[in-house]
Amino acid sequence: MGKEMMKRNKGWTIVFYTLFIILIISSLYMLYSIALLNNIENKLRLIGAIVIILISILLIFLSVRSIIKHRKKSRIVLTIIMILYSTILFFAAFNIHKVIGKLGNVSTTVTTYSASLVTLKDNKAETILDIGSADIGMLKDVNSVDGYQIPKQVMKKQKLSNKVIEYEDYISMIHDLYEGEIDYIFLPSEYVVRFRSFEGLENIEYETKILHSEDKDVKNTSLKRGNKIDKPITILLMGVDSEKENIKGASFNGDSLMLLTFNPTTLNTTILSIPRDTYVPIACFSGNRKNKITHAAMYGESCMIDTIENFTGITIDYYVKINFKGVVKLVDALGGIEVDVPIEFCEQDSNRNFSNLICLNKGLQTLNGEEALALSRHRKTVNDFVRGQNQQLVVKGLMNKAKSIRDIDTIYKLLDTISDNMETNMSTNEILSFYDVAKDILEKSKETTSVDELLGMQRLYISGFDAMIYDYSTVGNGGTRMTLYNFVPYNGSMKDVTKAMKVNLGLENPEVIKTFSFDVDEPYTEIVIGRGNYNDATLNLLPNFVGYDKSKAINYGNQHGIKVTVNYVTSAQNKDQIITQSLHSGMDITEISKSTGLTITVSDGKGTNNDDDEEDVLPNFVGKLYNGTTLSNFNEQHKTVRIVLVEVKEGEKGYDSTKRGQIISQDVKAGTDISELVGKTVTLKYIAPGKDNEEEDDENSGSLAGDNNNNQTGENDNDDGEDSEEKEEDENELPDELNP
Repeated sequence: MGKEMMKRNKGWTIVFYTLFIILIISSLYMLYSIALLNNIENKLRLIGAIVIILISILLIFLSVRSIIKHRKKSRIVLTIIMILYSTILFFAAFNIHKVIGKLGNVSTTVTTYSASLVTLKDNKAETILDIGSADIGMLKDVNSVDGYQIPKQVMKKQKLSNKVIEYEDYISMIHDLYEGEIDYIFLPSEYVVRFRSFEGLENIEYETKILHSEDKDVKNTSLKRGNKIDKPITILLMGVDSEKENIKGASFNGDSLMLLTFNPTTLNTTILSIPRDTYVPIACFSGNRKNKITHAAMYGESCMIDTIENFTGITIDYYVKINFKGVVKLVDALGGIEVDVPIEFCEQDSNRNFSNLICLNKGLQTLNGEEALALSRHRKTVNDFVRGQNQQLVVKGLMNKAKSIRDIDTIYKLLDTISDNMETNMSTNEILSFYDVAKDILEKSKETTSVDELLGMQRLYISGFDAMIYDYSTVGNGGTRMTLYNFVPYNGSMKDVTKAMKVNLGLENPEVIKTFSFDVDEPYTEIVIGRGNYNDATLNLLPNFVGYDKSKAINYGNQHGIKVTVNYVTSAQNKDQIITQSLHSGMDITEISKSTGLTITVSDGKGTNNDDDEEDVLPNFVGKLYNGTTLSNFNEQHKTVRIVLVEVKEGEKGYDSTKRGQIISQDVKAGTDISELVGKTVTLKYIAPGKDNEEEDDENSGSLAGDNNNNQTGENDNDDGEDSEEKEEDENELPDELNP
């Protein structure tokens, strides 16, 4: 009877069979999608899966029954219901997959490295096959993927038997390329972005060319992964100031570093901005040579993570790389964020275009994407610490706005922006496990509107002092051989900061405050951990001994465990007077090899004065006043050499308000024989003095070598494009304890 009825209703039977198939497919698709939502409402997902299965079975049963009973109205109603139900299942499953797919783009299990064989632009070679038997430079660190492993891989594939010259660091290798000591070197393929901020390498993009490039995907095994974030974690936020719109393959530059600890149980968060010039041991430098922390970025996120772990003693569980350009889209997707802007300023736009300045007034206001990025980047009128605090304000503004999102369109806009401009080693399941945290935040947001209160956000601060340190180590024979600005953290400040992080991570117990006092007439001032009166500096810089008696150097060496070797030469200078020293003043004495130590050249006092024998060379004008006696005396004595002064104005590359009145660069190397410059031009760039600089002393050359008592807080005014400040220490005086 049933079969006869189905034959009689063949058309409806075909329709229902088709709908059955669609219903089964949509149900299975939805069940699979629900299974992907790991760590989210497990009980609800199980109940939902059971309900979907039961509804699907019921619809199929009722459809078969309507055919057998020949009920036309039931058929029509059931057809409409099954179509709507299948459509809803497909739509829901599709959106779940879309969200997970976007999150999957953010999560990465591999890091893509790329290395290139580089030579100077005027080299006749056009491909790797043209290099002949010339020597090739590469890093000696076998753990460096783009500095050693890929170069070795390329040489093997190309069957190159060229002699390999191994280097401690990239800068030394690039220096030798420019000096003609080597013709071909292997560098990371994005070397232009990494190194053009270094002094002398501003035009590296136009002065070099790539002959061959090769990539390698490396699985990320340095950080442990789990399935759910239910314990306190540490996250390193790293800024990528990329020229690209997409973060994939972009190299982060280490200018923006934030270390966060988060406790999912208490919802407490600590946030620490690490200044880019912080002087720390770099994990991937030979012998862990100390340097400004931003230079760890040259070797990738693994080097930065290891460096910060060694520096703080805090294990980093996850990293998140954020493209600064993505901040613009992220803020705009949210419809702007509310921020209490602490200062009035103007800054270049996201394309670093000064012709389109972004200007903000002080006070509470809603910022669009360009304005939020300008606040995050600005450092012209502030220091790295203030910039770090401003970046924290933007982060909090984003979090405050994000917790109020309700519509699906905004969510998709955010996911599109995040997937293109953010990268993390968290798995998709780990990211999804933040659902419980978000749920708690939404529930508590009914009681308060401030993210500070919701997350118990605690700002941390690193106190320290400024130091000009000559970047070189005889231990590993590495360094830029330039005097660089560095920020040296106080040990006490770091101890307090790391303790606060460990307390939030549950690794240490908090100290119980037994007494508390307040004054109703005075507003409460937030205590910022790490910011205070510390004075436990441990930095010792090598003085300039030239012109002093040899006993000064010998006594200093004995006091600091440095071997001092004395070489006598015949000279008219006073007997035992130091003429030269083998190590540059301003070196960190911990970077001096105990086996080599310091060698000083000392006068035996037996020579005679002979002006014809005196070396006549071009002085180092950098750091001197553009209208000072050093330059005027040179002009008076050497009229055959033409000196041209070029002013660097505010807004132009190289401008630094802290160097007003000073010469900041010269196009001819100091020490060049004057006889080679007869009839030639030497160009000196300088910054005009401000009103407060007009009556400065003649030689304003910065801090003295060995001065370790500058109780500063990192107030450095370097431009983003200037990674280093080179200053010769020829005229430095000795510290007080070495003065005769």
